[in-house]
This record gives sequence, structure tokens and C-alpha cells, in this order.
Amino acid sequence: MDRIKKIETRVGNIETPFFMPDATKATVRGLTNGQILSTNIRELVVNTYHLMLRPGASFLDKMGGIHKFMNWDNLILTDSGGYQVYSLIHKNSALGKVNEDGAKFRSVLDGSWHDLTPEKSIQIQFDIGSDIMIVLDDPRPPEASYQIQKQAVERTIRWAKRCKTEFEKQIRERKLENYKPLLFAVVQGGKHTELRKHCADELVKIGFDGYGFGGRHIDENGVFMDEIIKITANSLPKDKPHFALGIGNPSDIVKCFFSGWDMFDCVVPSREGRHGRIFLWNDLNFIKEKGIKAYVKKNGSKSFYKTINIGNSKFKNDFSSFSNNCDCYACKNYTKSYINHLFSVKEFLGAQMATIHNLKFYAELMELLKSANK
Repeated sequence: MDRIKKIETRVGNIETPFFMPDATKATVRGLTNGQILSTNIRELVVNTYHLMLRPGASFLDKMGGIHKFMNWDNLILTDSGGYQVYSLIHKNSALGKVNEDGAKFRSVLDGSWHDLTPEKSIQIQFDIGSDIMIVLDDPRPPEASYQIQKQAVERTIRWAKRCKTEFEKQIRERKLENYKPLLFAVVQGGKHTELRKHCADELVKIGFDGYGFGGRHIDENGVFMDEIIKITANSLPKDKPHFALGIGNPSDIVKCFFSGWDMFDCVVPSREGRHGRIFLWNDLNFIKEKGIKAYVKKNGSKSFYKTINIGNSKFKNDFSSFSNNCDCYACKNYTKSYINHLFSVKEFLGAQMATIHNLKFYAELMELLKSANK
């Protein structure tokens, strides 16, 4: 398999593929750093939009950056902040507007106005101090018209140039030539193959450390866009990492991986855990023996795992762990019955244990995909 096997970053070499849980507000909700590390997760995504509003980018810069603030020594990736801003504006135009310069938006915290330009996005990410930064792009929903998608692609390309110029400026001004973060661009184009190809080609000409799949990976009917995913990956350099932004459903991750994508992030494992949904393997022994690719080829991409809702009453008298094949803290120490009880009395320990287990499941999925990458 002709794929990149590792990414060289300023905090060390990272083997691919890998999954990054969303530490949206500088925390994976409800977990300590030690609990995260116990699941074999080493990489996190933090949210630029939320952090620029609170505690503030300048505050984080004065604190010595996000790593020191969180006491996290491993890789941290920041998004550009654009997706959250544009989502707010597209839902309610009173909250702001987008033009060629960037976005002007109203804070949902106190109503204050803020600007987010390509240059400002990069400056904020440097203040935060992340190891991988994402350029500001112009995301549109897949159902948007061809003309709107085309305009978004051209703006995404123009903004990518501005982001790279500002990135290089910040490197010089902050004297980070020997401690450089990485800069990733994002390919837009909705469900139109020619727009995706064009966007990818132009971004590659500019030159970035990695490239992401922007916008939703499913169409307006919820159908996975297999062809678009593959074509976009094939349009990008094989010696650069490919980041499938926001893709976190296990079956979608597997499909994307075998279509050419190396990095994934999503709120799914932690959010689902907090709501009592537990990810479990189907026939893990077969998968480990024959490989996940063989299992998926035989049984389909949605067949290698299942989910249970631990809050269901049927688990009240189930004194087994989530899984005999899992060595996470929850499975080693608690039964389904006990965690069912925790959810029934609304004790947060239940959500915490469910999240730990789900992150362990995702970490194991990455290990299985790494085996397929050899």
C-alpha cells in the first residue's frame, strides 16, 4: 500500500493513521490527561473558534501556549475556526457576514463583534501554539449549487495563499525556523469532482505540509460520497498526510482510510459515550487474524462493530464488562450493571467510563488500520 507511514512534527514522529478526539475547549470533556493517555490516544484537536473567545488567544500566548496550559506534551492540532463561524452565520445572518476579506461575526458569549480573516486565523493559531495548523477556507454544504461551490473553491484557494504568506511571516517574526509547526490546506468543492480536482491542484501548487478533505463527506441524503473521497485523495501528493476533517463514524473512517486518508478527528466517541452509546467489536479475533480489510471485504464496512446503549434496562442485571477483549479502565474495573446504574442516577462517572472505553476502541481501530498499512 503506497501510503505515508509517519508525519514528522515538532513534538515527534506520529505514525499514521491516527485519530484525534476533539478537545474542543482545551479538554476532552470529563477526562484527565492520564485517562486519555491510558486509552493510547496521543493526539488532540482543539477548537480555534472557542479558544479565541475564551480564554482568548492572547491569554494563551502569555501563558506559554496550549501545551503548557493543558499540561499536554503530545501533538495538538488546531482547526481554522472558520467552520464554526460560517455555520453560525449560515444559520442566522444576524450573527455575521462573510466577504472576500474574511468573516465578521458576533460572539455567542457576550454579543461582541470579532473579525476572522485568513491572516487573523493564522495569528490566533500561533498564539494558541498548536503543532498542526489549518488554513481558513470557505466551506459550503454539499447541496449548494455548482456556482456557489465554484466561488467557494476559488475563495478557498485565494485564502490559502494568504494563510501561507502569514504563516511564513509569523515563523520569521516569532523566530520559529527550528521549531516550526505544520500548515495544512483544505480541499473544497462539495460533490463536484472537477471542483475537488481543481482545488487540490491549485493548493498543491502553493505547497503545504498536508491536505484535508473539507466540507461534509455525505451528500444531502446522507449517502457517503465514495467517489469524491477517493478522487480527492488521489489528487493529492502521496508523500503528504491526508486529513479527513470531522470524519469519525468508525465505518466511515475505514472507508476513508482505504480510499487514501490518514488522519481523522471527531466528537463521536466522546459525545456518544456521554450519552451511553458504547462501541464494541464483532469477531475481533477474526479481524486480528485475517485483517480488517479482509473482514470488511467479506462482511461490509458497517459489520465490524456494533453499539449498545448502556442505559437500557436490560443491562441492569448484566454483570459482565463491556468487552472481554478490552483492557480499558472501565472494562477492567466495572460491570455493565454498575455503569447502567450510574447512568440511571445521572452520575457523571458513567459517562466518563463510557468515553474512556470508546476512545480505547478508536485507538485499537487505528492499530488495526496501521497493520493494513504495512
